[in-house]
Amino acid sequence: MYLTRYLYPESHEELLQLHVKRRMTQGFVLAVTIMREAIDEFRRFQRDKEVNSQLYSKLTVRGKVQVKSSDIQVGDLIIVEKNQRIPSDMVFLRTSEKAGSCFIRTDQLDGETDWKLKVAVSCTQRLPALGDLFSISAYVYAQKPQLDIHSFEGTFTREDSDPPIHESLSIENTLWANTIVASGTVIGVVIYTGKETRSVMNTSNPKNKVGLLDLELNQLTKALFVALVALSVVMVTLQGFVGPWYRSLFRFLLLFSYIIPISLRVNLDMGKAAYGWMIMKDESIPGTVVRTSTIPEELGRLVYLLTDKTGTLTQNEMVFKRLHLGTVSYGADTMDEIQGHLRNPCPQMQSQAGGNNASSTPPRKAQSSAPKVRKSVSSRVHEAVKAIALCHNVSPVYESRAGVGGEAEYAEADQDFSDGNRTYQAASPDEVALVQWTESVGLTLVSRDLGSVQLRTPSGQIQTYCILQMFPFTSESKRMGVIVRDESTAEITFYMKGADVAMSSIVQYNDWLEEECGNMAREGLRTLVVAKRALTEEQYQDFESRYSQAKLSIHDRALKVAAVVESLERQMELLCLTGVEDRLQADVRPTLELLRNAGIKIWMLTGDKLETATCIAKSSHLVSRTQDIHIFRPVTNRGEAHLELNAFRRKHDCALVISGDSLEVCLKYYEHELAELACQCPAVVCCRCSPTQKARIAKLLQHHTGKRTCAVGDGGNDVSMIQAADCGIGIEGKEGRQASLAADFSVTQFRHIGRLLMVHGRSSYKRSAALGQFVMHRGLIISTMQAVFSSVFYFASVPLYQGFLMVGYATIYTMFPVFSLVLDQDVKPETAMLYPELYKDLTKGRSLSFKTFLVWVLISIYQGGILMYGALLLFESEFVHVLAISFTALILTELLMVALTIRTWHWLMAVAEVLSLGCYVASLAFLNEYFDVAFITTVTFVWKVSAITMVSCLPLYVLKYLKRKLSPPSYTKLTS
Repeated sequence: MYLTRYLYPESHEELLQLHVKRRMTQGFVLAVTIMREAIDEFRRFQRDKEVNSQLYSKLTVRGKVQVKSSDIQVGDLIIVEKNQRIPSDMVFLRTSEKAGSCFIRTDQLDGETDWKLKVAVSCTQRLPALGDLFSISAYVYAQKPQLDIHSFEGTFTREDSDPPIHESLSIENTLWANTIVASGTVIGVVIYTGKETRSVMNTSNPKNKVGLLDLELNQLTKALFVALVALSVVMVTLQGFVGPWYRSLFRFLLLFSYIIPISLRVNLDMGKAAYGWMIMKDESIPGTVVRTSTIPEELGRLVYLLTDKTGTLTQNEMVFKRLHLGTVSYGADTMDEIQGHLRNPCPQMQSQAGGNNASSTPPRKAQSSAPKVRKSVSSRVHEAVKAIALCHNVSPVYESRAGVGGEAEYAEADQDFSDGNRTYQAASPDEVALVQWTESVGLTLVSRDLGSVQLRTPSGQIQTYCILQMFPFTSESKRMGVIVRDESTAEITFYMKGADVAMSSIVQYNDWLEEECGNMAREGLRTLVVAKRALTEEQYQDFESRYSQAKLSIHDRALKVAAVVESLERQMELLCLTGVEDRLQADVRPTLELLRNAGIKIWMLTGDKLETATCIAKSSHLVSRTQDIHIFRPVTNRGEAHLELNAFRRKHDCALVISGDSLEVCLKYYEHELAELACQCPAVVCCRCSPTQKARIAKLLQHHTGKRTCAVGDGGNDVSMIQAADCGIGIEGKEGRQASLAADFSVTQFRHIGRLLMVHGRSSYKRSAALGQFVMHRGLIISTMQAVFSSVFYFASVPLYQGFLMVGYATIYTMFPVFSLVLDQDVKPETAMLYPELYKDLTKGRSLSFKTFLVWVLISIYQGGILMYGALLLFESEFVHVLAISFTALILTELLMVALTIRTWHWLMAVAEVLSLGCYVASLAFLNEYFDVAFITTVTFVWKVSAITMVSCLPLYVLKYLKRKLSPPSYTKLTS
């Protein structure tokens, strides 16, 4: 009687209740997901608001007013103080610096830490006072917004003069947004704001990142949906399509809907939040912040790591390490010898200096070879140090004691010219390191302007040199030079320094330069060759006339100027070789080695020069000492790219170094071929990369390989790459917080990435894989029981468990033990760091695949069948006993299966198991609506439940034991 009443009369109402409960569950799942996304979005909003609320001084007719950076408009006159970030693209009108120029730092824009010299518009710089800007009538014409950060065309026109003054504007008159003023106070007129600024145009739109694990689980969920429909169709077919079969089909779809694990999303989202909390609480990586809580598992699936160089791998602190004169070498421990030489005046140098003018006219060979024999080590040290102190573009800056304000901003009376108040500014940190070194050995740069340089000797004497010509460093020439006249002797000297590849053909023959350059490069030092050539007045006047004529040429000006300069660059006297070290971040070498051993391929993408990038790649051991390096020659068209790619194809197991321009050409014509060849390299270095090129490389790897990529950077120029990669890691450093705020994960040091990936990334992926499959198993087992129940009772479309039983099964009875899987770990963190090869296994995705999924499906079918058939076999007179026996055995089976899945027990796991079992036992007293309470307290109930649970779980425990003995996983070999 009970069975008949159970099967039919109330089935419609029960199905309706079941449908309502499913809707409530779906609503709860969506609410949890929406809440987590809302929290992430609110945090991003707060970060944006913080940046947009920064205050700047705006110059108006009534004086200065404070404005938020978000309220700045085109045409505003904005005052930017030293060390303040420029809020929008501006034309540089005026500065507090006497020379009418200032230095800016562009590391957030192009990744280069070289300070750039910017020149104020001369028309506005000459105005007597700041307020006079409002007394003139002028306008600025600017080209439409462009992507190129290295060019600008515009004009400045003053209309109230007769005739009107027209001044051309170029890149040196601009101040781009996100650069930092490094000297003085600047005033600029805003020309681009918001999305039209160069920095924003070079930043790609962020994508909504979805983890690979989520995509894989979505595929499995689709397979489960197909199984749900197929099972429902099979049941209706076996029913014989009796009556309104479509209604029966809908009922079966509702009954078996537990196959679709709706609670999976809640469990995973809560798990991700737990992983994020664990990462931020890890004392081994202090300061780490999880900004995107949806993809912690991605840290465990990485194959490519794209890293910036400056500030990420290096500290961007240059230190002078070595001076080589050919026959003698000075290192850090012998610098005092150089100081000794400089303290002693060198009479030999004096005599040569006086005689050089007279002996300059004979053939160069005779002139240069004669002094070579007579020179002592002391005189060569004097010449080398003087050359290093003169051949550069460094400017000493003395801080003002008083603040800058109003009309008094150009007063210099308050400046302190003492040594302690002096700082050096230059377009390259290498040059600052060289000048700081000359100061440390006694020859100090005390002042410099556009026309002269003053040096102070160890004895306190001031030497003044007039700058006649300046030849700046370019990436094509790879050298820079200066022609100076000594004010005391009228001697004219041409000094030059540059990369060994450029200088080796310029200096006189020697037998040591190439070998010593190689030795220093192997030590990770950046080398510069320094040389000089003495000029007579007639030689210089001849050069100056030809040089001025070349500069006035309309056609091929650059080529003609270069040809004139090269006429001086012949048989120069080699003075010395310098070695400067760019200090690496702490533990960069072991971290890169750890990542390589974990199967991660590392690509270095930098905006820096090719030589610098190659040097750091060697010193950081990104490229091993024994590995060949293929430097991809510059290509400009399809034919050249084809030839160079063929040349590269013949190389095997060598690192690739390629420039951004060549990369652009190859990607245009041979994208697939370049990606295929580059992916085979153990390491790749891309130099002179723009921010958009960095992002494009990340997308290229994703598209071509299908593997997961991670981008690491610390500057604003890395934001596009970080957002384009599957996982972005920002480093908080000297280049600001822009990269760390845009990243998914923020760390304070590069070495923390090792633990973040090896420990937390690996654990997050393995835990989520286990959690996801277990939640699916929980739905499959009860759906299997429902299918068996319906099959036995004439394919009746009625629920097996109703009401609170189903709610309790998915929540208080099994939720805590299942969720405690987020605390599971197969190996200790120390072991994971010691054996990075364990990480390599994860990239194959074996923890969650269709194979592991099918294993769990088979386990669910076996256990569901045993539980249901066992209960039906053992029930006596009342059907209510079937419910009691099967449901209790189901709860016990789930708790035992969690225990079977766990690899390392945590005390919270044990608490969860005991708590869930206690909740179920306690609730039996209140489930008299579903169970016969008198029967539950009998011995018969206990042994029947125990027998069914034993049959459902014991074989799995035996199989697991045999598998661990016969085919143990890799981690067990390490821990045994």
